[in-house]
Amino acid sequence: MRRLSKEKRNQLVLVAVCALAVLGLMWFDLIQPRYAALKLAAETQNTAENQLEGIQKAIKRANAVTADLTDITQTLSNSQSDIASGDLYSWTYNTIRLFKSSYQVNIPDIGHPDVETMDLLPSFPFKQVRFTVTGTAYYHDLGKFIADFENAFPHIRVVNLELQPADVTGSNERLSFRMDVIALVQPTSS
Repeated sequence: MRRLSKEKRNQLVLVAVCALAVLGLMWFDLIQPRYAALKLAAETQNTAENQLEGIQKAIKRANAVTADLTDITQTLSNSQSDIASGDLYSWTYNTIRLFKSSYQVNIPDIGHPDVETMDLLPSFPFKQVRFTVTGTAYYHDLGKFIADFENAFPHIRVVNLELQPADVTGSNERLSFRMDVIALVQPTSS
């Protein structure tokens, strides 16, 4: 640069400064916005990929949730199978008749069922049916019958059990019993 004249050197410096200014303008005006747009596009793509991954996981979980819902619905249906429904007199008679068949319990009378509001839990969606069962049995046979009956039907309970000797003379060990049976009633959809 020492060999160049002062005028040529100034022109060369001016050209270099202009070239740098043009490159700077190109950087700030053209290149930097493109980098910013690329960075924004990459962030948007990452967000979209994360959302897609979440949706795919939800779809995979949906199958499991559907299977769980089916299992729970089946369990609920099975647990409500002993709830009274339809013709309540027929239901009470058949339930007691079928259950007593394997026990040494004589039940000649099953009372008429009365539908009542549920008195065990407030604001419970089910109603209850109450009916009276009378009969005769030996003490141990009756105890086994009642225990097995309440265990077999979790929505039924025995209340107000009254025991008396079946024979007034006391020669027979059979007992006469009277008990109220309370069962849940399936709500009717109306």
